[in-house]
Amino acid sequence: MPQPSSASESDAEAMVTALLTASRLLVAVSARSLAAVEETLTLPQFRMLVVLDGRGPLSLSGLAGELGVQPSTAMRMIDRLVAAGMAARGVSAEDRRASVISLTRDGRRVVSEATGRRRREIARIVDEMPPGKRRHLIEALRAFTEAGGEPSVEGGPQAHATW
Repeated sequence: MPQPSSASESDAEAMVTALLTASRLLVAVSARSLAAVEETLTLPQFRMLVVLDGRGPLSLSGLAGELGVQPSTAMRMIDRLVAAGMAARGVSAEDRRASVISLTRDGRRVVSEATGRRRREIARIVDEMPPGKRRHLIEALRAFTEAGGEPSVEGGPQAHATW
């Protein structure tokens, strides 16, 4: 493996490695939280529910765009979620020919319960950290998410609508 040409490259590589490791932990926490609520739902399907919870009813193309998938992929996911009673198809108020996808009460429950479980497990992990390291983690994660363009979950009514 080639040596980094500067300390900043070495620092950047260490940060990438640390973030990849942390993301593995967060995905595992998410998967466990979801499995405890709804064993048959996949993480991509859950992500779709979370997007619908946060953005409200969306068209097929709007939902596919939010998820970064092809409309045909989104349609297959929607079909499964509708069959499971977690999403519903409706007619757009602006264009009666267009359909919109929205969450059902059961879909909202799954998002809420899985997010609550995830929040509790993450809180348990944070409690294991030395108190002096927590402030640095907060600052670093805020800077990281800001650089990545992810909106904050604190404060608004959709605060639970992140995956």
